[in-house]
Amino acid sequence: MYRFILVVLANLRRAPYLVPKMRKMFQHPERYSEEVRYAFAQKLIDYMKASGKIETEVYGEELLPKEGGYVMFPNHQGKYDALGIIYAHKRPCTFVMDKAKSNGFLVKELVDMLGAKRLELDNVRQNLTIINEITEEVKQGKRFILFSEGGYDKNRNNVQRFKPGSFKCCLRSQAPIVPVALIDSYKPFNSLSLGKVTTKVIFMEPIYYDEYKDMKTQDIALLVRQRIVDKMNEFGV
Repeated sequence: MYRFILVVLANLRRAPYLVPKMRKMFQHPERYSEEVRYAFAQKLIDYMKASGKIETEVYGEELLPKEGGYVMFPNHQGKYDALGIIYAHKRPCTFVMDKAKSNGFLVKELVDMLGAKRLELDNVRQNLTIINEITEEVKQGKRFILFSEGGYDKNRNNVQRFKPGSFKCCLRSQAPIVPVALIDSYKPFNSLSLGKVTTKVIFMEPIYYDEYKDMKTQDIALLVRQRIVDKMNEFGV
């Protein structure tokens, strides 16, 4: 948490440039392509990594589908998770996050600029609407990060139960599922450490529709979670 405050303070001087620029990109998508907006988001993350003494190692990028939309399902550890994946994922993608946490410093602008989805955790009807929106956008070729565990309090490198309902968008869009293993991703912003930290983002072999089309969402959730756990074990976690 201390590092998060440090990063915010270190980048306050950039706010008069970053915030208006991000708002302008959001308000004028016809002038700023998805690629341009995504590159700006990665630039912002580079600032945060440098000021926060954060290094992120990336594995398995060559396994990502080369064409079309897909949904990445990582384990959830903290505030840095989506940032680490966006840093590691070279082509534009976006994410889904808790609406209640989506209005912080630079967070609101990042959410808007990347077309991320704000999820009201206790609103079942709104959740269904968001899943339907993701389904349609994935069909059109968009790539999403979806945290199936929900919250991340005290998860650290322990993987909790994945919620089956989050996989409905894949069944409906028939899109690839990409398990993503995050290791030590809680250390940047959800621990008391202030020294240099290294996190890992590990993209795994996609699970294509033909492999999971006859499975129930509960079974898909178990499969994805187990692959992440096994991969973390391979890395000594």
